[in-house]
Amino acid sequence: MVLVTDGAQRGQELEVPLPNGPGAPEIAEGDHVVMIKSISPDGEAYAVIDHQRSTELWVLAAAFALAVAAFGRWRGVAALAGLAVTFALLVFFVVPAILAGEPPLLVAIVGSAAIMLTVLYVTHGRDLATTVAVLGTLASLTLTGLLSWVAVSALHLTGFTDDLSTSLGLTHSVNREGLLIAGIVIGSLGVLDDVTVTQSVTLAELARANPMYGFGQLYRAGSRVGRSHIASVINTIILAYAGSSLPLLILIVANDSFGGVVTDQIIAQEIVRSAVATLGLIATVPLTTALAALCSNSTTSAPNEGRPEFAAI
Repeated sequence: MVLVTDGAQRGQELEVPLPNGPGAPEIAEGDHVVMIKSISPDGEAYAVIDHQRSTELWVLAAAFALAVAAFGRWRGVAALAGLAVTFALLVFFVVPAILAGEPPLLVAIVGSAAIMLTVLYVTHGRDLATTVAVLGTLASLTLTGLLSWVAVSALHLTGFTDDLSTSLGLTHSVNREGLLIAGIVIGSLGVLDDVTVTQSVTLAELARANPMYGFGQLYRAGSRVGRSHIASVINTIILAYAGSSLPLLILIVANDSFGGVVTDQIIAQEIVRSAVATLGLIATVPLTTALAALCSNSTTSAPNEGRPEFAAI
């Protein structure tokens, strides 16, 4: 028996069948569940389809927000504000524009640029280091979009890899190939701005620590930091995609034909995501480092009684 707490049948107890089959949720007495109503020749019928998780999700979200604010203080609060802006732009701009038939790649780049501009300035403040990070991220983001388009076209990927993607393409007439490219671009943004901010701030601190450093010295020092950062972030990208595609990895190991599985569109799509994101990430370091070195060097080059004057970023 299920006690209905919402809808026209609120307050009534209904006898409904429990879900069964592979992947069906296990229901115990006292659990909060979600039901679906269907109309049949015999009248209305109800069935349990899943657990109700809203309360637990709100508790988890509150714990997340409190932890970020407690550790990051005002910077943590700014990061939460940036996260809210990101969510709003994705839900109210990117998704509606794609559903309206706009080119997904263009929508992804414009939406990502808007997210980047807002989040970076809100989180890190309006200074020269942040501006350098914004310019470096925008350049790398555009390059990632172009590389995604080339890779998807060259490998003849359609984006139709499961029932959900097929239903989306048929029901809403969304360009699945373009949506795949848009997903790669948006997915790369979080890692790109991490690297650009790190490079920009590192070069600013190097220039502050030694105002005598010229462009070449700053660039070489920043590149050494960037190479170390890239080495760890690349592993992060691969592990992130591997974690989300663990069933595919199991399929590769269990299948007798390794080459046949790898060239399958589902797995090829994940390889393209990882490879393109990595290429865009690698291009980020020299672009941002050169720009940051140029800006940091220019702020320290003004003479002051025969000694360089440094303007902090």
